[in-house]
Amino acid sequence: MSISRRDFLKLSSFGLGSLMLRPWQGLLRLPEFPQGERLGRVNVGLADLKAQPDADSQTLKTLYEDSVVNWSREVVGRNPYRTSQRYVETPEGYIWAPHLQPVTNSANTPVSSLSETSEGPGMWVEVTVPYVDLILDNPPPRAPWTEYRLDTGFAPRLYYSQVTWVDEIRVGESGQILYRVNERFGSYGDIFWAAAEAFRPVTAEEIAPINPEAENKRIVVDVNAQTMACYEGNTEVFFTRISSGAKWNAQGEVVDVWETPVGSFPIWRKLVSLHMSGGTTGGGWDLPAIGWVSLFVGSGVAVHATYWHNNFGEPMSNGCVNARPEDAKWVFRWTQPSVLLDPGDAQVAMPGGTIVEVIEA
Repeated sequence: MSISRRDFLKLSSFGLGSLMLRPWQGLLRLPEFPQGERLGRVNVGLADLKAQPDADSQTLKTLYEDSVVNWSREVVGRNPYRTSQRYVETPEGYIWAPHLQPVTNSANTPVSSLSETSEGPGMWVEVTVPYVDLILDNPPPRAPWTEYRLDTGFAPRLYYSQVTWVDEIRVGESGQILYRVNERFGSYGDIFWAAAEAFRPVTAEEIAPINPEAENKRIVVDVNAQTMACYEGNTEVFFTRISSGAKWNAQGEVVDVWETPVGSFPIWRKLVSLHMSGGTTGGGWDLPAIGWVSLFVGSGVAVHATYWHNNFGEPMSNGCVNARPEDAKWVFRWTQPSVLLDPGDAQVAMPGGTIVEVIEA
């Protein structure tokens, strides 16, 4: 499921008004993913499939990024010098768990119409399949991630658990229903079409506040332990592993600017989904459709969902607090300010919302 830049330029020449006749509709079909209750998507360039859950065991084969495998169970193994000792057992061998994003393959029945919102017709949706390819509707690409994917010969993709905004529905000539993906917050302006079956609508009930009457709520992020705990008074009500800001870049150079700032900060803005980008050339990042964002430092530091790695317990981020999607969503619902599905964004003036304490215990 990829598209070359030559094909992309050819396809884009059809223009915006000819969707019903475009021959590339077949590219929007979902792949034939493996069957199984639980799957894993390779989230690194290359992942080794081992004979045993041990980094030094025989490599049976190497899997490329976005390969999808059956996830039988997790076992304790051996990987020297790394925090995680978890391996995923597959029918063919073992893969170090941080190299696999836990996913499912749950196709959806598309909706036939969109609700009217304060921003016009639309809905928040979550990806429920390992990945879905996108076709750019308004070339040339604007966002760095879109340009990179197309320049390297691949279609832009959204991955399991990503959350985005859909503002139009169309039916292709083959009868396939397509959603128009148009990020609401932080977008560079790219608009895409995608197979509607890949997305499920997010409901107001599932983002309803958790225990809103509780007093003295606070979050404690320990960057040394790589953990996040939530308290109501002195009672711990939630605990999980996270990945805070890394102190080094991909070249192994120390980059203190990426460290998560230590101190006490109030959450000042929350968004159902945000396009997040920053950094400099060679050391920047550009990530669309980041779900369950709770901003607590004005420079853009947030607790948010993370789909691009599964290595919680080690510093991995560019300053934010990376969390599993389900954990970020729980924090999103539990903290103040509360957020309504329409518009999916809430800001609060100082002294702000729930306090996030970042410590080095």
